[in-house]
Amino acid sequence: MKKIEKIIAEIKGLDYKLMEKAQERLDNLTKPQGSLGKLEDLAKNIVGITGKENPAITNKVIFTFAADHGVTEEGVSAFPKEVTAQMVYNFLNDGAGINVLAKHVGARVVVADLGVASDLKPHKSLVNKKINYGTKNFAKGPAMTKAEAIKSIEAGIDIFEKEYAKGIDIIGIGEMGIGNTTSSAAIAAVFTKKPVSKLTGRGTGVTDLSLEKKIKIIEKSLKINQPDASSAIDVLSKVGGFEIGGLCGIIIAAAARRVPVVIDGFISTTAALVAYELTPKVKDYMIASHVSVEKGHKIILEHIGLIPILDLNLRLGEGTGAALGINLCEASIKILTQMATFKSAKVAEKTNK
Repeated sequence: MKKIEKIIAEIKGLDYKLMEKAQERLDNLTKPQGSLGKLEDLAKNIVGITGKENPAITNKVIFTFAADHGVTEEGVSAFPKEVTAQMVYNFLNDGAGINVLAKHVGARVVVADLGVASDLKPHKSLVNKKINYGTKNFAKGPAMTKAEAIKSIEAGIDIFEKEYAKGIDIIGIGEMGIGNTTSSAAIAAVFTKKPVSKLTGRGTGVTDLSLEKKIKIIEKSLKINQPDASSAIDVLSKVGGFEIGGLCGIIIAAAARRVPVVIDGFISTTAALVAYELTPKVKDYMIASHVSVEKGHKIILEHIGLIPILDLNLRLGEGTGAALGINLCEASIKILTQMATFKSAKVAEKTNK
């Protein structure tokens, strides 16, 4: 826990003076003030996050973490748990949606095993930080020990720090884990105090009957485990997942290094929720790439206070929405740093101010 506490202590606030300078420049670019809308807000926010007047977005990294969930024993997913490991190999072979979109935006993908329920073949591009072979079935008891919950967050911190040493300007986070929408809905219910039925979606595409069962399993699990909403570690250990803990670690580590964090969908935003409950300071460093069709996603975003950039009916995960968000972040910074001002372009400004 000391590592987590140390990282949290290093998280500083936004640089508001530089944000004011960024706003002044944006207002003097050759366009009507505010006419590029959210792109302008993004640029100013990134300046405040990075503490750089003219930040560059060159080194882009998407962290995609994988882990299995014991609650799949209850039949909460349309796919078997074996798919988690199979998709990890797909990531490593550049065959998944995240690989395509990451290449499209010029980002590299860091794939990590936080808790896949089988031994994966060694691969030069696979980071092995396995905490355990999947979580326990939290419909019968805690998903993991508190020590494992802490270890998962610390694993994320370690992975980020190693990649940060290579150079990072912005990151996205994504995940893979059959059963993780069940875990995410349970975590969200604890922190947002919303009914499980309002937070639980179809995940990989379960039927109406299976959705009803999924809701009942989550409700039962919360009664059995009684997660303590005042302790993010307790909630993570009772109904969380290793990949969720790992991404939480990524978020707080990035915030400590003033790196913008582009959040993906429901599960990634649940990791952001755990990080937020650990320390609200991380909110300033989060950029919500989109709002997914998983109905709990919007509720978590509203709880944290994040406004999504896009609404494309996405529900894949992996970091796909984050990749698109990174693309728009880069565009916003190019607007700020490359567009001419009225003065430099010798363009007349409006007269009726």
